[in-house]
Amino acid sequence: MIGSLWLVITILLVIASLITKQVPLFLVSLLFFMAGGLARLWNRYSLNRVEYRRHLSTNRVFFGEEVQMEVEVSNRKPLPLPWLQVDDEIPEEVTLLKGGITQSYLSTHQVLSNLFSIGWYHKVKRHYSLRCLQRGYFTFGPAKMSSGDVFGFFRRYQEIDLLDHLMVYPKIVPLKELGIPSKQPSGEIRTRNHIFQDPVLTLGIRDYHFGDSLKRIDWKSTARTSRLQTKIFEPTTTIDMGIFLDVCTVKPPFWGVVSDLMELAIVTAASMANEALSEGYLVGLYVNQNHPDSVELIRIPPGRHPDQLKHILEALAPIQPIDTMPIAGLVVSESRNLPWGSTLVVITAVPTEALLSVLFQMKRVGRKVVLITIGGKEPINIDGLTTYHVRDDISWGKMETLNLAAGR
Repeated sequence: MIGSLWLVITILLVIASLITKQVPLFLVSLLFFMAGGLARLWNRYSLNRVEYRRHLSTNRVFFGEEVQMEVEVSNRKPLPLPWLQVDDEIPEEVTLLKGGITQSYLSTHQVLSNLFSIGWYHKVKRHYSLRCLQRGYFTFGPAKMSSGDVFGFFRRYQEIDLLDHLMVYPKIVPLKELGIPSKQPSGEIRTRNHIFQDPVLTLGIRDYHFGDSLKRIDWKSTARTSRLQTKIFEPTTTIDMGIFLDVCTVKPPFWGVVSDLMELAIVTAASMANEALSEGYLVGLYVNQNHPDSVELIRIPPGRHPDQLKHILEALAPIQPIDTMPIAGLVVSESRNLPWGSTLVVITAVPTEALLSVLFQMKRVGRKVVLITIGGKEPINIDGLTTYHVRDDISWGKMETLNLAAGR
C-alpha cells in the first residue's frame, strides 16, 4: 500500500513543509523520497539473476518408499535479498514428512512455502523427505517467487515454469495375501514345465498322418512333393500369460467409481505379473483404457525381458477410472494375438454377463481362462470356470502394511 502511494506521500510532505516553512519536515520528505527511490530501485532488480532449482532423488519409486527433494536458491548478483519467498506446487498425493504446506488453488496440489534471506552471490539449499503412499504419475511445479525492497514498500513476483515428474508404481504384495494360491498363478497350468509345440519354432516336415491339423500342412512342400506334408514344431516349456485389467468398478448403465476396488484390482494385476515373471512366464498386460499419451489402448505384448515388469508397472501407475471399451470386447480382440497355449487372466470388479459369456466361449474352444473377481466378501461360484476372489474386507489403508512381494 505504501509502495503504491510513495510518490504521492512524498509530494504531500514537500507541500506541507513549504506551507508551514518547516525545515525538519522538508528534510523528512527528502529522506522519504530517497528511501522510496532506493526501495523502488531495489525492488526492480530484486529477482534479476535469481535462480530456483528443484531436484528429486529419483523419478520412479515403489509404493511406500521415500523420495528426497532438494530445493536450491541462488542469488547471482551483488544486490542482497533480505527476504525471498518461494511458493512451490507439489502433488497432494505425496506426504511431506517435514515442513509446512497449504492448500493450492489447484485441486490436486498443495503449496510448499519457503522464506529465504540471501546475501550477494549466495546459495541456499533445503531438503525435504516425501513418502509415496499412492500410485500415480505426479507433477511438481510450477513455482512462484516474490521479493522486494528491504523496507517492504514494494513487492515483485515471478513465475517459474520448472516441472518435475514422479512415477509411483502400484503396490506389489504376495498373491497369498490376496487369496490367490501362489503356486497356481495361471489356473489350470499346474507347472511352467508343461511341454507343448510352439508354432513359431519349426523343426522340419513329415508326411501327413490321419488326424493332423490342416493348419499344420506345409502347402509349398506338398506342391513340390505331390504328397501332403505336415510341419514339425519344436517342443517348448515357454508359457504366455495375458493379464486383462478392467478399470470399471460400477456395473453399467450406472456411472461412478469405487476407488478402493480399482486400487485393489491394480494391486492384483501388478502382483500377478510380478509372480508370473518370477516363475519364468512370458507376461503381457491389456487394459480397457487409452494410454495417457495416445489414443491407443494400453497393451504390452507378452515377454520376460528384465525390464518387462518395469514396463507393466509404468503402464499401471497412471491408470484412471475411465474405461474406453468393455472388458469383454478387449478380451475378444486381444486374445487373437496370443498363442493358443496362453493363459488369459481377467481381473474385474464387475463380472458382467457379456464377459462371462466370452470367457465360457473361449473355455469351450480350448483356451485357458482364469477369472479374478475383486470386491465383496463372498466369491462368485461359476461352474466350469477357474475363478479366484480378492476380498475387499481389508481396507486399502491396511494394504499399506503388507510386505512387498519378493523379486520386484
